[in-house]
Amino acid sequence: MVKKFKVGVIGATGMVGQKYLRLLKNHPWFDGVYLAASPNSAGKKYHDAVAGRWHMREDIPEKFGDIIVEDAGIVEKAVGRCDLIFSAVEMDKQAIINLEAEYAGKGFAVVSNNSAHRNTEDVPVMVPEINYDHLDIIPQQQKKRGWSKGFLVVKPNCSIQSYMLPIYALIKAGYPVSKMIITTLQALSGAGYPGPSAMDMIDNIVPFISGEEEKSEVEPAKILGKIENGKISPDRSIRISAHCNRVPVTDGHTACVSIEFAGKKPAIDEVIRIWRDFSALPQELKLPSAPIPPIVYNEEANRPQPQKDRDAGNGMTVTVGRLRECNVFDYRFVGLHHNTVRGAAGGSILTAELLKARGFIK
Repeated sequence: MVKKFKVGVIGATGMVGQKYLRLLKNHPWFDGVYLAASPNSAGKKYHDAVAGRWHMREDIPEKFGDIIVEDAGIVEKAVGRCDLIFSAVEMDKQAIINLEAEYAGKGFAVVSNNSAHRNTEDVPVMVPEINYDHLDIIPQQQKKRGWSKGFLVVKPNCSIQSYMLPIYALIKAGYPVSKMIITTLQALSGAGYPGPSAMDMIDNIVPFISGEEEKSEVEPAKILGKIENGKISPDRSIRISAHCNRVPVTDGHTACVSIEFAGKKPAIDEVIRIWRDFSALPQELKLPSAPIPPIVYNEEANRPQPQKDRDAGNGMTVTVGRLRECNVFDYRFVGLHHNTVRGAAGGSILTAELLKARGFIK
C-alpha cells in the first residue's frame, strides 16, 4: 500500500472546505488529518461544528466526523501534523494574505482557494493543464521570503475555467486568440452559503458580481504568462471583455464566449478536433484527479447544460458546445464546468497532485 501524504484543510467548515473533505475521502495519495476553522468552531468535533450546515449531498465522511477542529489562526497547531495545507478560509483579504504567508513560513506547502495572493507576482495562479511550468518559480519564491520548505500557490477565479482550457488548447495548437467577449452565467454556490437570498434569485438574474468581471479580464493574462526575473510576467496579448451574472442554478458556471484569432482562423472541424484531442501534463502523469479527456465537445444543439454536464469527469471536465460562426468575431461557443469542483476544491487538489508528482512536496 502506498503511504499517503498527510494534509490539512483550513476553513474546513465552509462550503469549499466541505467539498475538499468530500473529494479527499478516498483520495489515493492524500490523507486529511488536520481540520481548522474559525475560533467559533475550534475545540468541537467536526460533525458538531457543521451540525445543521453540512451542505454536501452525501453524509459527512466518517473519517472526518470525530476530528477535533482547531483554530485556523493558530498556525503552530498544525506544525508536525501535516505538511500540505488546503486553504479555504473566509476572512478579509489582508488577513488571508498574512495567514497563508504565515503557514508557508512555517514550512507548509499551501494550496489556496482564495483570491488574496492571485496578484502576488511570484505566486502561481494554477490551471494545471495550462501553466504547470509556473511551479518552477517556487524556489525563487522561497529564496525571496527566506522560506526553507514552505511555499504558496493558488487557484484562479472559478468563473474563468469554463473557457480557459478550450482557449489554451487552440493557442497550443498554433491558433493564438486576440479578442474575447465573455458572458458568464454563474451558479449560486459560487457565492458560498447562504449566498443571495431566495427573494433575490427566484424568477431573476443578477447582472453584477462584485470583482468578478475584473478577475475574469485580468487573471487569464497571468495564467498564460512566463516566468521572468523572479516573477510571473502576464501575457496581455488577449483583450477580454467580461459580463458576469448570477443565475438561479445550484452548481455549474456557464460562459458564452466570442473569440477572434490573432492570425489564421481554423476551420470549425479543426477546432472541435483540437478540443477533443487536447491533453496535457496532468493526463500524461495520470494524476488521480486529472480528467480524461479534460475537454468534451457535445454536438447536441442545446448543450452544455449545468444539470446534465457539470459532473462530467467527476466534476473536473470542461464541456463545450454550440461552436458556430460569430457575426462580429470569428467564432462563438458555450463552455461549462463544475465551479466548486474544477473551479475550487478539485482544481486545488489537482494542483497538489502535480506538486507531489513533480517533487515539490515530499
